[in-house]
Amino acid sequence: MRYIAVAFLFFLLPMLGLAQTGSITGKVINADTKNPLAKVSVFLSNATYGTTTAEDGTFMLRGVKPGQYELIITSVGYEDFSQSVLVGAEPVKIEAALKARVLELREVVVTTPADWKRNYQMFLTEFFGTSAYAKQCKISNPEELTLIYKKSKKTLEAYSYDFVNIENKALGYRIKFLLKSFKSDKINNIISWQGRILYEELPGSESQKKKWEIRRQDIYYGSNLHFFRSLVSGTYDKEGFVMRLLYRRPNTERPPEEVIQRKLDKFQMVNRDSMQYWLKLYNLPKYHETLYRQPVNPDQVIRNTDQKGLFAITFPGYLYVVYTKKREMQDFKDVYRPLDMENFETSIITLYKPYALFDSNGAVVSSQTTLYEGTWSKNKIAELLPVDYVPSASYTPPYLK
Repeated sequence: MRYIAVAFLFFLLPMLGLAQTGSITGKVINADTKNPLAKVSVFLSNATYGTTTAEDGTFMLRGVKPGQYELIITSVGYEDFSQSVLVGAEPVKIEAALKARVLELREVVVTTPADWKRNYQMFLTEFFGTSAYAKQCKISNPEELTLIYKKSKKTLEAYSYDFVNIENKALGYRIKFLLKSFKSDKINNIISWQGRILYEELPGSESQKKKWEIRRQDIYYGSNLHFFRSLVSGTYDKEGFVMRLLYRRPNTERPPEEVIQRKLDKFQMVNRDSMQYWLKLYNLPKYHETLYRQPVNPDQVIRNTDQKGLFAITFPGYLYVVYTKKREMQDFKDVYRPLDMENFETSIITLYKPYALFDSNGAVVSSQTTLYEGTWSKNKIAELLPVDYVPSASYTPPYLK
């Protein structure tokens, strides 16, 4: 089965390896009345830094690792405020005026309790995944979610106006998730979402924290975050990554996926011969593919930008990334693998635009630019790490024997 994931996150992220920390201070007011706003959430998206405003509207984030972030200020009834900030030795000062939220004209949703329950179970499977870690994740306020299932298109959509509160007991995080949009396309097997996330550490014993750290490290090594960080540091090859170029041509003998799925639904349990015919077409490869065996060097695909600590990745065709320190345990139908190539973890990067921007901390910061196939598509919300996560120096990834 084919698995593809697209993560469209709006965040800017911290740089690694700097011992000093910085701070962000500011004040939040009502844009109309100019009065201070208390108990407003202030956080750095996809990181572990967050607070709320005091009665006079002021706030402070201390101990922030230097680097680039997107500061999010949000409160029910107001439009979200966001601003990119560069944290360094000097304190960053922010003045934010929140505007009253304009009522969004969303699709009217009318569902029965049974429909909502079915849609919610479907959402949990697609949002968290089905891994052992996913089974240890729980949403404490599911009523914040609006869920829309379109049977004809086989799509599930979701969004929230307030934080969706998640407890991940597998990795030791409490997650506050502003889910702007979520879509699961079952025809093309593509999951995409946009959101802003605040991570908080769960309390635990020393033995529990040790287990959490081991799990976090296992997720980190070989991940796209690890990959992009290794490109910045120049250690990608020593850390086990190999890049190659992949070229694809559509297989003209295979009908569009939507047509195949519609025919399979039509003939299921009705016409065995027709069903077998369309299953045969379904099993045809989608592409004629050519993988160039010559490894790609970072200087062939990475470009500097005008902004310090911000980089662009660009390449022709598709980027085929192999992590040689872990074997892939799942079969990905549409990920091309030559018969003589070892079964290492493999991911394919597709660019929706000529290039994608990523920062010094190793995460893509330009929205709606990248799509992941293969290994990187497996990790869903249950396996996500905050961008300021750094594995302990004493850990060594599981090298193959």
